[in-house]
Parts: sequence; structure tokens; C-alpha cells
Amino acid sequence: MRPDVANRTSRKNPFGQAARIVAVASLIAVNVAPALAQQTTPVESSAPVVAPTGENTAPSAPDTNSAQGGATAPAAQPAPAPATQPAPAMSAQPVPTEIAPAPGAPNAAEAPSIAKATLPHNLSPWGMFMSADWVVKGVMIGLAFASLVTWTVWLAKSLEIAGSKARLAKALRGITGARRLDDATQALGKGAGIGGVLVRAAAEELEMSRQDDGGYDAAGVKERVESRLMRIQAQAGRRLSRGTGVLATIGSTAPFVGLFGTVWGIMNSFIGISEAQTTNLAVVAPGIAEALLATAVGLIAAIPAVVIYNVFARSITGYRQGLADAAAGVQRLVSRDLDRVSSVHATARSHVSTPAARPTNGHQAPAVAV
Repeated sequence: MRPDVANRTSRKNPFGQAARIVAVASLIAVNVAPALAQQTTPVESSAPVVAPTGENTAPSAPDTNSAQGGATAPAAQPAPAPATQPAPAMSAQPVPTEIAPAPGAPNAAEAPSIAKATLPHNLSPWGMFMSADWVVKGVMIGLAFASLVTWTVWLAKSLEIAGSKARLAKALRGITGARRLDDATQALGKGAGIGGVLVRAAAEELEMSRQDDGGYDAAGVKERVESRLMRIQAQAGRRLSRGTGVLATIGSTAPFVGLFGTVWGIMNSFIGISEAQTTNLAVVAPGIAEALLATAVGLIAAIPAVVIYNVFARSITGYRQGLADAAAGVQRLVSRDLDRVSSVHATARSHVSTPAARPTNGHQAPAVAV
């Protein structure tokens, strides 16, 4: 076609050029508008925005041209090709988006508290006790009662041993400071505890061993007094040791009782695992923790019992040594009294066996009564 013919044709059909311009502008607007909307509008969802692809409504341009231009369609075909090239470049740019948290999602700081609140078991000691098996509960109740008995015995025996030691120390001072058995009896009186019992027992034995002539068989008296004092010492030691055997029993058996509760609880945990058909730690841990709590209670009951028993054993041993010292002091007083009586009788016998002196005037002197 010649230039003059083309110019005439374009002047005759100005709507074709306008249609092509409108088509190019619409293509650019379709490709650029979504990207601008993503940059200016805040993102409310956590899903990434997908950029539009190269597919567009480009075929609508030839339809508009053909509807308005009619016979001039061959002249409008080269126009859409350069107009569609910039569109992929705009859609290929990544759009920066910030992923906002969902309205119902928990905060990171609140996650531990929510996880603790949603635990299937209360893992506090009281909660584990309440959720334990009835056998494990019985074991823990028995061990708690044993611990209560331990502390009760500790309080009672501590007061008893302290009082006994104080009375024995007072009696030992009275026995050591006396020179005769009667002096010790008067110093101690009737309420001096075990020391007064020792002194009175020796005085009674000495009185029962007195012979008709007022003398004593020293060897027999000492033997009988020693035997009686030894029996009193043994009785006092047994009385003070009463109740400590319970501590020894609790200290030796409580760990094994707690171990029995642990074995029973772990056995039930394995049964629960087999029934649940899972090895999840959330299912296994509560039962094992409940079982181990029984062992912990057993140790809590056993350890103080053993320590208290050893303390009482040492205290009672010291008390028995004090009793032995007091008994030895009483025996020394008895020995002194026997020596005095023996010396008096020896002097009396010497006066009786001495012959009377003859008078110088031939008369016999009267006998001197002893």
C-alpha cells in the first residue's frame, strides 16, 4: 500500500488508532495494578500473595479493533506484540510481605503455661499421690505413719534421756562427796532417781546382812551388794532403751517397703503402656513418677529413723557408763562401812581376850566389861 493511500485510510478511520492506545493502556494497568495494591495495602493474612502471571486479557484488543475498524484489521496486528513484553518483568519482582500471626495462635511466652495447664496429670507430690494406685497409696500412708512414729519417739525419748542424765549427774555428785553410806542416803533422799535407788538398795542389803553380834561377813556382803547393783543397772538401761527398737525396725524396713510400692507402680505403668499401645513419654512418665514417689517416702521415713537411733544408742551408752560409776561409788561406801565395823569388832575382841592385871595386895581385880 502506498503512503498516500495509508494516510487516507488512517484519516478515514481514526477510531482504530484510539482503540490500539486504549488496549495498550489496559494491558499495562492490568499488570501493574495488583503489585501496587500489595505494596500500599496492609497484609492481614499469613498466606503469601501470589503475583499475577503473564496470562492476561490481551486477546480483547483485536476484538475491539475488529468491531470498530472493520476493513483496517491487517494494519492493527503489529501493535499488541511490543505492549505485552513489560508485563512479565513487573510480575517477576518479589513482593515483601510480613506474615502476621493468626488471631487464635498462642504467644511464645504463653506456651509453657498453656502446656503445663494441659498436662494429663498433676505432677505435684499431692497430685501424684491422689492419682496413684490403691496399693501404692497404702504403702505411702504406712510409710508416713512410720515417719510420724519416728518423730514421736524422738521427742519422748529425748526428754526422758535428758531428765535421766540430769538426775544421774546429781546423784553421782552426792555419792562422790559422801564418806559413809548413811551420808549418801541423807544427801540423795528419796527422789534422787536411779542414784538414790542404788544407795538405798546397798543400805538395805547391808542391814539384812548384819549378824547377831553386830558384825558382817565382808566378802559375802560385797558380793551380794554388787549383784544387786548390777541388776538395778541392767533394769535402768532396759527401761531407757525402750522404744528405740521401733526406730531400728523402721530404718531397716522402710526402704524395702517403698521399693515394693515402686515395683508395683512401674508394673502398672507397663500395663498401661501395653493397653494404650504407645510409648509416648506423656503416657509413661506420670506412672513412673508415682512409683518413684513411694521410694522417696520410704527414704524420708528411714533416714531420720536410722540417725535418731544412732544418737539414742550413744546417749544410752553414756548413761550406762554413768550408772556404772554411781554403782562403783556405792560399793566403795559399803566397803568403807564394812572396814569401820570390822575395826570396831577387832578392837572389842582384843579387849576381851586380854587377861586382867593381878593386884599387889593379893586381891583379884574385877573384870572389865567390854
